Formats: sequence, structure tokens, C-alpha cells
Amino acid sequence: MTEITDIIKATTQIDPVTGSLNTPIHLSSTFNQVSFDDFGEFDYARSGNPTRNAVEATMARLEHGNFGYLFSTGMAAISSVLLTFSQGDHLIVTKHVYGGTFRVFEDVLNRFGITHTFVDCTDLENITKAIQPNTKAIYIESPSNPILAVTDIAGVVAIAKDHQLVTIADNTFMSPYLQKPLDLGIDIVVHSATKWLAGHSDILAGAVVTNDQALAAQIYFVQNAVGATLGVTDSWLLQRGLKTLAIRMERHTASAQQMAAWLEQQSVVLRVNYPGLVSSPFFEIQQRQAKNGGAVLSFDVGSYENAKIVAENVQIPVFSVSLGGVESILSYPPKMSHAELDANELAATGITPGLLRLSVGLEDVDDLIADFGQAFKKIPV
Repeated sequence: MTEITDIIKATTQIDPVTGSLNTPIHLSSTFNQVSFDDFGEFDYARSGNPTRNAVEATMARLEHGNFGYLFSTGMAAISSVLLTFSQGDHLIVTKHVYGGTFRVFEDVLNRFGITHTFVDCTDLENITKAIQPNTKAIYIESPSNPILAVTDIAGVVAIAKDHQLVTIADNTFMSPYLQKPLDLGIDIVVHSATKWLAGHSDILAGAVVTNDQALAAQIYFVQNAVGATLGVTDSWLLQRGLKTLAIRMERHTASAQQMAAWLEQQSVVLRVNYPGLVSSPFFEIQQRQAKNGGAVLSFDVGSYENAKIVAENVQIPVFSVSLGGVESILSYPPKMSHAELDANELAATGITPGLLRLSVGLEDVDDLIADFGQAFKKIPV
């Protein structure tokens, strides 16, 4: 069965009672128990809801995992995974990490004695050198947000196995249609399902998938304990979004490839970050572990002033936080996704004052190119 077909089958879970093609929305916080001594599968919706469970099963199947869990946001998913660690534990974290994740490590986990070291994971030697006696896990993002740095996932897994470490991969930028970290040996995959998975800029959601039963038990314990679960209606909307994941990603990525190639030829653009370009230092690794370069790219127009001109003059993309919608979304990482980082931290991760990030939508790519072309002409020579 091809993956496109598998996605349709996974998201079409026929209700055994009514025959409905769509998963019913079970708007109930609690469930009647027939027996005084033996409770049924569902008792209180924080611990489990039939609608959410169905979509969790879909997420597990799409990532080739056995256990899936849905959370209220991507950061709730990431934070819940990180809360499975304990005081005294140490994690190695890619320095090319989403600003929200950076904040959790720097400003939350440190207060509870869970320490970390940020390293450039694109060089595997940096990971090995950072391992301490109390290191418990390696956390990566590939491609990373927003400079699209690619980590050799299989290489990270090999190091982790040698040192009995847990591996965690943020797969938000790729989605399970383009990349499957579990197949490459990763232990836990996390997603901001708000993005490509839901695909319509209408919900917040997070997802975690694993094949390891012991890790799954820990993740479920935290999910249930802190109650950061995805609501029933948003679970249903996520399932509906997933139905078109394959066809959307095919269009998104084809347009992104074209857009990146065009940007690379523009004199006002100093560099384009997109691992689908042959000129990218990450091209070969990306080709090995993913279907293509994805649908997000970033590019540097040289200065804050130039970035401002572009953002204020494009007509098609919305200028906004987030990515992964049907509409193209242009964002300015220093003030949006990575606003938590100071100037030195931004520079250390390659986020320059002129950097713009583009999530390529479903518009006609020729229209997008023409739009950016007219905006670039506003930049003083």
C-alpha cells in the first residue's frame, strides 16, 4: 500500500456503531461505569476520550509507531516529554532549536535541576564530546527552525545506542509524510501538530509518538498527570486535516523547491537556507533521510531594514507567527519564533538581522515569485 493510500485509510476510521466515515466527536468529560468494581476503558476525559484516542492511533500509524499521544499545543507535547526526566539528569540539545523549546530548557527545566548543553548537532563529534556521566538523552530538530540545519539522524542514533541514551526528534518541519525518524532509530518523535499536520491554521495541537512501551508509559503518565491534553473538537479537526496531508505536502514542497531556486538567483538575497537545494551543505544528508527538502525555507536579505521592506511590501503571504497553513506565511524569526534569544544567542545559531522565514503555501508559485520580485525592487540598491 502506498503512503498516500495509507494516510487515507488511517484517517478513515469507520464507526462500528453507526458506520460513520468520520470519527464521532464525543463531547463528554466523564463516562458512566456499569460495574462498581471494574471500570471501562474510559472514565474521565483527561485520562482518555474515544475521539482523541482515535486520532492518537492515527498519529502513531503515520509515524510507524506503536504509541501516540496528543497534547494541547506543540510546546505542551515537548514539555511533557521533557518532564519524564528527573533532577540531576543532563540532556544534549541541538543549538539550532525552536525558541519555545530553548525557553523551556533555559528558564524552566534548569530550575528543577534538569541541565542541558547546546551543541551544533550537524557535527556528530560535538555530540560525543558533550556526553557527561549523567547525560540521559539527545534532543534534535531536523531540519531546524529557522535556518534549516540538518542533523544526521542515523548518526545520532548510533551515538545514543553506544551510550544508552534516549533520542528525541522534533519532526514538525517534515511531517511523517516526508520523514520518519522512528524508522531511523529515534526513540521519541514530537510535533507541533498545529503546523503541517492540521494544515489550516485553525487549531493548536501537539503530538508525541514512540515505539518503546516503557517510554510510552512515562509519557502517558505525564500527559494524564498534568492534563495537557488535546480537546475533543480540536482532535477531530486534526484528523480532518491529516486526511489531506499527503496531497498538501506534495504541492507545498514542489512550490518550495521552485521558490528556493528562484531566491538563490536574486541579487538582494545573500543566502538561502533550504536543504532541497543541491548547493545546500545538507543536501546529501537530507536526501538520505527524507523525501525532499520540505516546505519551509529561510533567506537573508542583508539587514533588518531590508527584511522590513520585504515584509511590508509582499501582498500574498501573511506576515505572521507560525507555519504549515494553506496560505504562505512570512515571518521574522528574531522577533517571532526566536524572540526569546538575545542578540548573542541569535548570532550563535545563525539567525541574522536580515533573515526571513517562508512557509510556502498552496498558492500558485509563479504568483508568489512575482510578488516577492516586486517587493525586492523596493530595496534600495
